[in-house]
Amino acid sequence: MRCMTEPTRPSVSPEAAFGLATPYRDVTCGELRAGDAGREITIAGWVHRRRDYGGLIFIDLRDRYGLTQVVINEAEAPEATEAANRVRNEFVLQVVGTVARRLAGTENAKLATGEVEVQARKVTILSEAETPPFYINEPDAPVDESLRLRYRYLDIRRRPMVERLILRSELVKAVRDAHHRAGFVEVETPILLKSTPEGARDFIVPSRLQPGSVYALPQSPQQLKQLLMVAGMDRYFQIARCFRDEDLRGDRQPEFTQLDLEMSFVTEERVMDFVEAMIIEVSRAVVPDRPIQQLPFPRIDYNDAMERYGSDKPDLRFGMELADLAPGLAAIGAASPESATGFRVFDEALAAGGRVKAIAAPGMGESSRSQIEELVAFARRFGAKGLAHVSVQADGTGHSPIGKFLGEERVAAIVKATSAGPGDLILIVADANHELVADVLGRLRQELGLRLGLADENVLAYCWVMHFPMYQWEADLGRWHATHNPFSGVVPEDEVLLATKSGDPYKPSHEDPAGRARAMQYDIALNGWELGGGSVRIHKRELLETSFALQGYTLEQMHERFGGILEAFDYGAPPHGGIAMGIDRWAALFSHQTNIREVMAFPKTQSGGDLMLGSPSSPDAEQYSELGLKFVGVETANG
Repeated sequence: MRCMTEPTRPSVSPEAAFGLATPYRDVTCGELRAGDAGREITIAGWVHRRRDYGGLIFIDLRDRYGLTQVVINEAEAPEATEAANRVRNEFVLQVVGTVARRLAGTENAKLATGEVEVQARKVTILSEAETPPFYINEPDAPVDESLRLRYRYLDIRRRPMVERLILRSELVKAVRDAHHRAGFVEVETPILLKSTPEGARDFIVPSRLQPGSVYALPQSPQQLKQLLMVAGMDRYFQIARCFRDEDLRGDRQPEFTQLDLEMSFVTEERVMDFVEAMIIEVSRAVVPDRPIQQLPFPRIDYNDAMERYGSDKPDLRFGMELADLAPGLAAIGAASPESATGFRVFDEALAAGGRVKAIAAPGMGESSRSQIEELVAFARRFGAKGLAHVSVQADGTGHSPIGKFLGEERVAAIVKATSAGPGDLILIVADANHELVADVLGRLRQELGLRLGLADENVLAYCWVMHFPMYQWEADLGRWHATHNPFSGVVPEDEVLLATKSGDPYKPSHEDPAGRARAMQYDIALNGWELGGGSVRIHKRELLETSFALQGYTLEQMHERFGGILEAFDYGAPPHGGIAMGIDRWAALFSHQTNIREVMAFPKTQSGGDLMLGSPSSPDAEQYSELGLKFVGVETANG
């Protein structure tokens, strides 16, 4: 009996299998150099530009690796010329020819391939193209963003987008490499989950197999990564896709990517040490020409950050720190029996336990009235009742519309407190709400720092902000709200502040000592953006239940929403902590962008829409029927 065998195919070497050469090309459009002169090659790509000089046609052929000049000589290659005569921008071609050095004086030093050209003997049109809606070969030409998003596959052909997506890929690779070297295990967690409170609305997915039930897309893998620590994985990481139904802005999208990691048997210090070392390694691998401003990274207490910068994500590339004016004004003594400072707005703020603080904007002392009014409008947009100002004259004295109320001595005290110099403009906010004062001045500081060019755009100024308040009081709901993560641990010496009265349900009060508790929470900031946030977690069930009770949950609600992790803690949970860092934000900052859409291949618009594929869209009637759903309208649903 004859043995029948399957036909075999030739084995392929690893070099060939993993190489860039294919039946359509030997080389890419970015790799030919002077040493390749005389070589017979096949190349393929898109037509970047075409120039016809009558008998000679020059085509710049492009792929993501670069650009190569192709020359078609009618006298030597008439058939290739016939094909090249039909060619227009963005046609896809295959070219067979010989590499030759360009004539002396015609080299292009701006191109890596600028010393050579391909003298074509055969041109094959692989695909024709319509005229694009915008110029792909002019990367600096302004293009309406909606048009770019509508034709994103064309926008990605433009060199700036190519380079940003390559940088993003290198960033993710460097992150993965660093974690694997440090003994982390990469674990993928589910996308279809149960809804958990993470600070934003969930995206909901109805279940066909369990009618009336829904999944939630994860806002983060928070509980799952903690459960992996209970499971003994010790060190976990993931490049995780996350989803949040929230209002969009430059650093937010409805779906985004984050580095998610968790470690067991660690302290705050140990997690931060690893993350800092990883960040340094990744930064040097991806953007080696961009210096890190300070090593080790500054570690700033939350209260100190708000006092000095008015922000929990301060940009440390420039100074312009907030100055407290009250001590200097108080040292002078009361302006009159009725007034401490002579200016009613300042007096009322201080009498109510508020603050009077200022920043000194360098070189803005000669600002026009309209410029001052613009700054006042900016401050009011974020809640300030107004914005006082003092201009520092050439002799170092201050001049201000409110000087007639304060008097020369107090104006001089303001100049001294802010360390302002001649030509500077001092901007002052006073309010009974000290958080509002810090926030408005922090926003002004960031805006003016960028506007005045005070921040070196090439520098990477990383810093840590630590020990955030554990909770914020929500008066309308009558409960405490976790300022960051509901699973964050409390600073050990503050644990006693979480002790609650017995009884279920517990009724939280704004007078609870827990309001003074600090979380073992640490954020990493970069150039004024929050890059990531993490904490050492609560790992004991009783303490976690206490924290949930302060947040207004009954025992029944805790078991309904967090039963899985509470039960897991009964089986031995190690002390653990971690962090999540925004890949989109990191890539944007690395590539000098102010909007994360510029480093995402297919982002959504400001309203959450996809102009290219037309999502979100209405489902078919059959899809509603399968799920047992009927759309009743927004007003009816909310009514």
